[in-house]
Amino acid sequence: MDLAVLWFWIVAFLFVGYFVLDGFDFGVGMSLPFLGKDDTDRRVLINTIGPVWDLNETWVIVAGASLFAAFPEWYATLFSGFYLALLLILAALIARGVSFEYRHKNPDAAWKARFDWMIVIGSAVPALLWGVAFANIVQGVPLDADHNYTGTLFDLLNPYALLGGLTTLLLFFTHGVVFVSLKTVGDLRERARRLAARAGVVTVVVAATFLLWTGFAFGTAWFWILAAVAAVALIAGWLANARGSEGVAFTFLAVTIATAVLALFSALFPDVMPASNDPANSLTIENASSSEYTLTIMSWVALIFLPLVLAYQAWTYWVFRKRVTRESIEAAAH
Repeated sequence: MDLAVLWFWIVAFLFVGYFVLDGFDFGVGMSLPFLGKDDTDRRVLINTIGPVWDLNETWVIVAGASLFAAFPEWYATLFSGFYLALLLILAALIARGVSFEYRHKNPDAAWKARFDWMIVIGSAVPALLWGVAFANIVQGVPLDADHNYTGTLFDLLNPYALLGGLTTLLLFFTHGVVFVSLKTVGDLRERARRLAARAGVVTVVVAATFLLWTGFAFGTAWFWILAAVAAVALIAGWLANARGSEGVAFTFLAVTIATAVLALFSALFPDVMPASNDPANSLTIENASSSEYTLTIMSWVALIFLPLVLAYQAWTYWVFRKRVTRESIEAAAH
């Protein structure tokens, strides 16, 4: 296989991992105003992702580093053209990370409330803007002959891209709320399950609209196959949640996000950044990739270290697999 093509799909895999894993903890963060009746509830919610949220975020660092090394032209165009949007994502992630660490430093309710809202906003902004960014990549953006983005931030906020952002926002929210029901007990678990059921209905409608729009405008045969799998998995996850099978629901929603991201990459292939103004200016796998030697070295590094990273992440989730209860929070406070 052409190594550039292989690395296109490795980058896709890394973004799948990021959206599946950091996606659900974005959802948990966004759920605080809906499920956190009191400070103990909010601490339970935060503790469900406490041991893993920072590990989940490393996926985007690895994805960005792989993009830089394997496709430097793509990286340069993306990070310069989408600079403001990516800066907003970075600022939101920083605010969110700081809030996790600082909300408990002061017992004052107003102090905690400020940091709780930083968690909510710091989760919602990336959940929305990642969808906007990927929708624009698939749709294409104006590029000049040197592959420089010639539009503005407002050009990125077009109806198709905003629908993509709303889709990721709702998918991550629903996935996160299902994770809450999987990791908690009692009243909070039941409220999370009911919220996931309501959110799931809206998510199905919005996601179906986005996938149909993408399919009719940019779809390939593989896109339709993957989109169909994503749609079936999303409905199956909603039904499993309605039956109270949180583990099954969480798995189906993970499959939904994974196959939806792969569907977008399949719609993009063999381009990496289409030019909406002139196809001749498009970045493709061929003209955006690094040298064969660089890709060969990277392939050996990935072959050695990627399985170790996956094993460590699986071990971490296994260690912290138990449910979080109000009693454990209250006991820790005394």
